[in-house]
Amino acid sequence: MGDFTVGDEDFLLDGRPVRLLSGALHYFRVHESQWGHRLAMLRAMGLNCVETYVPWNLHEPRPGVYEDVAALGRFLDAADAAGLWAIVRPGPYICAEWENGGLPHWLTGPLGRRARTNDAEYLGHVDRWFRVLLPQVAEREIGRGGPVLMVQVENEYGSYGTDRGYLEHVAGLLRDCGITVPLFTSDGPEDHMLTGGSLPGVLATANFGSGAREGFEVLRRHQPSGPLMCMEFWCGWFDHWGAEHVVRDAGDAAATLREILECGASVNLYMAHGGTNFAGWSGANRAGELHVGALEPTATSYDYDAPIDEAGRPTEKFWRFREVLAQYQDGRALPELPPPPVELGGSYVVGADGWASLPEVLDVLGGEECERPVPPTFEEMGVDRGVVRYRVDVPGPRQPYPLGVLGLRDLATVYVDGVRAGVLDTEDATLPGPVAGGVAVELWVESLGRVNYGPRGGEPKGITGGVLHERQYVHGVRARGLRLDAFSAPAVAKVPFGPAGSAGAVGLHRGAVDLPSAGASFAWLQLPGWGRGFVWVNGFCVGRYWGVGPQRGLYVPGAVLRGGGNEVWVLELAGAEGAAPVTLGA
Repeated sequence: MGDFTVGDEDFLLDGRPVRLLSGALHYFRVHESQWGHRLAMLRAMGLNCVETYVPWNLHEPRPGVYEDVAALGRFLDAADAAGLWAIVRPGPYICAEWENGGLPHWLTGPLGRRARTNDAEYLGHVDRWFRVLLPQVAEREIGRGGPVLMVQVENEYGSYGTDRGYLEHVAGLLRDCGITVPLFTSDGPEDHMLTGGSLPGVLATANFGSGAREGFEVLRRHQPSGPLMCMEFWCGWFDHWGAEHVVRDAGDAAATLREILECGASVNLYMAHGGTNFAGWSGANRAGELHVGALEPTATSYDYDAPIDEAGRPTEKFWRFREVLAQYQDGRALPELPPPPVELGGSYVVGADGWASLPEVLDVLGGEECERPVPPTFEEMGVDRGVVRYRVDVPGPRQPYPLGVLGLRDLATVYVDGVRAGVLDTEDATLPGPVAGGVAVELWVESLGRVNYGPRGGEPKGITGGVLHERQYVHGVRARGLRLDAFSAPAVAKVPFGPAGSAGAVGLHRGAVDLPSAGASFAWLQLPGWGRGFVWVNGFCVGRYWGVGPQRGLYVPGAVLRGGGNEVWVLELAGAEGAAPVTLGA
């Protein structure tokens, strides 16, 4: 039990000043079997608190359908058992390089720009969700014997909008749902962000990766009193597919951490341990200063160049941070590190034993086909992560004309009369060669991740404009969706697999691998030479792979592996010649 409050200069616990040394660790990016180890690593680094977001779309995949909402409570209990306080950032929007910034596709699809505003329909959904989610947080507040010290109001709203009424509603809703600990907001240390994202009477915190003194000076202009806190100290960064791997020098990051603490401030390392974007939950960004340019999909690995790497091992940054944090322990010695994770030794080839074409997979696992005059979006078809097959007939006779798509999001593989004709990967794209009339066209469209930050957040996926032959729309579109969450063991067992196909061929590959024991903490799955798609190990989706890099291997939690036989499915969507067999291991 304790009383945590916001004082004029410090955070106060039972009236005594306390500094929060926090680290971000998202329970949804770490297999539950590994929560205890990762939390112990935070303690060993010198932290006294853990922070987590809550992704709404993960827990409410369809309106009123909830999945494992109690995971948050279990994580907070694990933090408490590890001797850590906790900060909860429930959104409803979280950014976090997560699909759609955590907002459900079924919400942003019909609402568009009305999301994240004081719109009655939007707020009705937020109210319902928070009343389901937040009781477990309220029950675990520090005043009730739990670890929760603070709860955030929305997330970096000053980077998005200026709807003060919306922020006031969210803050009031948190109180109505039983939250009694201090509330806070977090924004970049810029005037327009703090003006748009702050609320009177609610503690404002700042997010930055460098320039701590300058950032806190800006914060002080907007908030003359109260404790200083960097709620997101960006000690690393995330990767986009097709770009260079991002690394931040450990010494430089440690110097900024020291600067933050020398300012007398509290800190939250973003990320202390990043983890993995399992099951295709990676978000995406839009390029350019205004975040409205080309799509930049986020990689599956969320290692973040963090002090604790994707596999749970300490990096040089961990040891440099530990040296800094050791000076702020009130005379206590730092805990010892927990036993290190054990990597699966050796390399094991996944033996291919079956293959099915994409149409065969769609026939078994896909939703109902619908016919519309114009192409329905993914949102209209209830597809969050996955692919949609659009079919249109180009009437004839007519001479060959360019065939293209308006408003494509994000990538389409096009077949004309069953023959692959090309790949379209820009919003307004045209096949390289003309297409005659009197043909059947299929467009297999894949979402590469919904935008999680900026003014184009919540935009729909699929064909959002139409299919054009010359300048004429082709109407009468038949569409059928294939969701990633349709790939369960009972469902895949019904797929009519034939003999194993060539490695890298488009379609669903089934394989098996025998492992010596189930004692490893993790393994890497390698797909050398494969194109782009998703992998499941024993029914658990370890995420998207893509030959463009920078990521090469996929992280597989040890709890997913079995001693003896293991089944692996690979859904290849791009196609690649000369691919090598899939392997598990070092």
